[in-house]
Amino acid sequence: MEATPLLERPVPGGPRAYRRHIRVLGAPAALLPSLVLAGMALVLLRGNDSTARGAAGFLAAILAAPCLLLAGMPLTTGTGAWVGGVGGSIVLWLWIGTIAARRATRNPAATWRDYWREFAWLAGGVWIGTVGAFVVADLVLGRPLL
Repeated sequence: MEATPLLERPVPGGPRAYRRHIRVLGAPAALLPSLVLAGMALVLLRGNDSTARGAAGFLAAILAAPCLLLAGMPLTTGTGAWVGGVGGSIVLWLWIGTIAARRATRNPAATWRDYWREFAWLAGGVWIGTVGAFVVADLVLGRPLL
């Protein structure tokens, strides 16, 4: 009798340990897309002399830290607004990461792909709301983008 070859590697520590791993690291993992967007914003805004680069950099910044709009960032300057906006956004992304990890690990055989799928749905809602709020604020202030 021949042994059946393994097509997949066994889960280290078993499925429960892997689910726990996703639940523990899910919240901090949610900060990764935000950090990438913040890095893009810094690159685009550093030495900026173009309207397109400025708009793309600002969009990347508010997608990375959606609470900047709540802190009044386009119209307000100062350290307090930055700290409030960035700090609130960190809390928001950690909360979304926790929710995504909980939703992904409802499945007994959860993987990181499940986590990122759940995260994408939640983050997409935040990003659509952020861009929508920015457009509405721009229209209310009397200088429409379109």
